[in-house]
Amino acid sequence: MYIKATKLLLVEDDEDDYILTSDYLEQLSSHTFEIEWVSDPKQAVKVLSKNKHDICLLDYRLGASDGLSVLKQAIKNGFSGPIIMLTGQSNEALDSAALDAGAVDYLVKSEMTTSRFARAIRYALARRDVEDERLERLKAEAENRSKDRFLAHLSHELRTPLSSVLGYTELLMQSDFSKQAENELGVIYRNGKHLLSLLNDVLDLSKIAADKLELNCSDVNLDSLMADVFTLMRVSALDKGLSLRFESLQPLPLIVNIDATRLRQILINIINNAIKFTEQGEITLCAWTEFVSDREMLFFSIEDSGMGIAPEKQALIFKPFEQIADVESRAVGGAGLGLAICTELLNRMQGSIALDSAIGKGSKFIISLYPGNIKNVERSLLRLDLTPNMQQKNAPCKVNGRVLVVDDLRDLRVLVGHMITSAGAKVDYAEHGKQALEKVRNAQQQGIDYDAIFMDIHMPIMGGKEATIELRKIGFEGAIIALTAATMKGIHNELSALGFNNVIAKPVDSNLLYQCLQDTLSKNNKTADVLILPEVTHSNTRFLLVEDDADAAQITQLLLESLGVETQIASSYEHCLAILKADANYDKVLLDMNLPDGSGLDLANHIKQHYPKLKRVIVSGMEPDPVKIKQLEIEQVLLKPINLALLETLI
Repeated sequence: MYIKATKLLLVEDDEDDYILTSDYLEQLSSHTFEIEWVSDPKQAVKVLSKNKHDICLLDYRLGASDGLSVLKQAIKNGFSGPIIMLTGQSNEALDSAALDAGAVDYLVKSEMTTSRFARAIRYALARRDVEDERLERLKAEAENRSKDRFLAHLSHELRTPLSSVLGYTELLMQSDFSKQAENELGVIYRNGKHLLSLLNDVLDLSKIAADKLELNCSDVNLDSLMADVFTLMRVSALDKGLSLRFESLQPLPLIVNIDATRLRQILINIINNAIKFTEQGEITLCAWTEFVSDREMLFFSIEDSGMGIAPEKQALIFKPFEQIADVESRAVGGAGLGLAICTELLNRMQGSIALDSAIGKGSKFIISLYPGNIKNVERSLLRLDLTPNMQQKNAPCKVNGRVLVVDDLRDLRVLVGHMITSAGAKVDYAEHGKQALEKVRNAQQQGIDYDAIFMDIHMPIMGGKEATIELRKIGFEGAIIALTAATMKGIHNELSALGFNNVIAKPVDSNLLYQCLQDTLSKNNKTADVLILPEVTHSNTRFLLVEDDADAAQITQLLLESLGVETQIASSYEHCLAILKADANYDKVLLDMNLPDGSGLDLANHIKQHYPKLKRVIVSGMEPDPVKIKQLEIEQVLLKPINLALLETLI
């Protein structure tokens, strides 16, 4: 094995001492030395200043000069290697002066032995290696900080124009113009969303690489999470004429302790890939638990009937930026980051991912993760058969009234509608919030009213939250019950504030539904605690928007004004201060993080000090430091791109 020679500079004006020192160096079996000998002090400073040697042995006496001056000048000129001072006789003052000047050690020539010399050399070189490692680490940390700043800046720069693209498209899709360009607007919106998902993938990967991706584990209803994934992915499967099936091989824990957002991301990514690469047939997800090394793990298998993956390419798909699609199909897109991110996420969730596939025989991904201690958790089979059983037993209650069921998925509409019908109520259906609004208006004009509305939250065209706000605007006083797979903390309070009376989690539990029907329709079809919004919503609400990007500011202002919020724009730090000095009567100020003349966080701090009653919201293309957000008592953070749903949460 080749060992690189250590470059050593020997500054010595006595030839006998040079020969003696060279002999000592030759006896050091641990190192091979490439020795350069210099006897002149000026020449020594010149050579050392080039910083090309790994170590220097420097004699104290150099003719009329002394080695201390050479030592000091060499270090001043940039020599970074260790310097060992050689002295003719022991002198404590000289020794201290040499060490103070920067020498790592000193050796008395008359007392020098082979072992003492060897120990000094090894020690000096070891110190050099440690220092080199420290400098390399500092350099790497500086590069990582620079990369983090770049990615944060890139995130902000990309999210800001995406706000304009998606925001204006959303406005156009809700306008009369959409009738002439519905398909084209849909293409723009879908591709904008796709671009946003690619951006999120790149940022996730950068967080993983910098070891800054953190999991937020909490107790999660597994059944509801699976229903959420199923409802979302079933639409994509149906669009390609594929069947999507979820099943459990055994009763599963109802509550697991995981990061729900990340598990949802993993499952959606793998199922989405299965849909992409399958032209006919079905995609099946199976779930089960199994003990691995005395720990009960949660397993999922996602199997498709697609084209399969060749054995030699299977390892590639788990690496960043690798796509089998590049070789076998040009019909699908993506950055090739999804499975790499899934792999890293599962590693952090104490699990793994494996693949079993063959060309023409489909693919089967098996993932595992630790769901927390589920030893004493209640268990049940997945209840995701969304095809209604028309021979269902009679409802445990009998009610009268008229109910509207609003959901974009036909199977869910029919299932919920059938359960309500079996209890005795009359049922109408709507596919989205806008259609529900039209049905309620038409009913009001005919002197008829719905006693209750069961409303899905996430729907195209108009979601459940926006529809509920509009329904309360037009005076609808009946109960509105949210149907949602979301189980986040605070969801009930948020929906209640928007005008919902109750929440039923998906998949819909029939007992909860019947209980809700009985409670709702037995109260003369009205509830006393419904939040009724005034005819002109938020007419007195005023926001100050601080945003230097003109397009982003304009679309945010349009979206806010479509929600009835009077919005003033400030284009800079100073512009904001000037507006507030003249008029501080705003309900909230929305602050961009990066302004041309200052930081949004600094501005938030200034407003906190001088306008303590004014609520502050950070609107950013990058995730701000949570510690700073907490210190500044920021009310809310919105991540760009901004849309109507996000802005509704501010009102």
